[in-house]
Amino acid sequence: MAASGFTNLADGIATVVWAWVATLLTRDALLVALMPVALRLPWFLFALPAGIVADRVDRMRLILAMDIVRALAFAAVAAAVFIASPLPVATQEGASIPWLYALLIVSALSVGAAEVFRDNAAQTGLPTIVPHRDLERANGRLWSVELIGNELLGPALGAVLIAATVWSPFALNAGAFAVAALLLTSLRGDFRPPPRAGAHWRVELMEGIAFVRSSPVLAALAWITGLWNLLWMMVTVALVLHVQENLGLGAPAYGLILSAGAVGGIIGSLAGEHVVARFGPARTAQCTLFGLVFAIPIIAVSPNGWWIATTLLLLQISGMIWNTVTVAYRQRVTPNALMGRMNSVYRLLAWGMMPIGLVLSGLMINISESFLERGTAITVPLFASALGGLILATAAWRALERGFAEAQGATPSE
Repeated sequence: MAASGFTNLADGIATVVWAWVATLLTRDALLVALMPVALRLPWFLFALPAGIVADRVDRMRLILAMDIVRALAFAAVAAAVFIASPLPVATQEGASIPWLYALLIVSALSVGAAEVFRDNAAQTGLPTIVPHRDLERANGRLWSVELIGNELLGPALGAVLIAATVWSPFALNAGAFAVAALLLTSLRGDFRPPPRAGAHWRVELMEGIAFVRSSPVLAALAWITGLWNLLWMMVTVALVLHVQENLGLGAPAYGLILSAGAVGGIIGSLAGEHVVARFGPARTAQCTLFGLVFAIPIIAVSPNGWWIATTLLLLQISGMIWNTVTVAYRQRVTPNALMGRMNSVYRLLAWGMMPIGLVLSGLMINISESFLERGTAITVPLFASALGGLILATAAWRALERGFAEAQGATPSE
């Protein structure tokens, strides 16, 4: 948990600085969107290989190696930004420092790829040390620690640092990942998957795909989560430009807005087990999906940062309760030997759609500028996301109810 706290503090800082540094080099919405695309594209490229690897090697050693990779990547970016400082005025087309923009993209890809392997391995480890009956509680407590770093302290700290010196948040991230790696070296236990006879990677991959396809609930949850994430990524690019240009707020205010969402996430992570116990997994999942529908239009028309912060707080409560339902269900029904591959197939769908949403957001803004003023064009992805959320939540209502009803009576896999 301590190592996760440090890595998520670094991730929270990065949430602000990647996109914000991009806006310091270019005002082209599509180029700005490519920065978070670089962070999320590895989920599409490496999700399946990461699952195969996680089911073959010591998962804790894999986590350790990936934290070291991220420490080195952030150190390289910190040095590059330091050398390029002070940064020139951002250009409307292209990047003011093309080599630095290219390095940021490559580094973001490296960090994203390491995160794919690291997170897959980490999520497979929890069910090996926590009884199945306590997975909601264990996930909730772990997420609360992660959210404090990732979305509460991290974004605010990153905003303050980048407002002072652009390179300093990257340097701090390199140190945070190094500390996390050091903490993991002291962890004792057996985190290797059960031994099995050698099999070709294609055979192992097909086992994971077949397992997900054999469970209507798992398959439905994967597709729903993927589409929801696509819609949410449409919001992220528009949000940073909306805060900057329509509301005239700076990096510290943006960081605090994201931190408000983290408070909601912490509340949701701690309350999730109680909500699921009270209403059941099906009804809980159905209702939390509608959070996106009501929240995003409010963000688009918010007159100030306080409205956006409050809306994000409520949205993250519902989002974290959704995670409580879906992750605990996956961990409970999946055999340990298949955990990595199940996660990889699931996350290919759930996370692999994120780059699509990011690109769509940038394209929508650029195309809308041809017939709308800039300020209005920035909000187009927000309203499109809300409409998509309404369609998704409505279409998924019966699928979730039917899927969880059929899953009742299934015994946990050992």
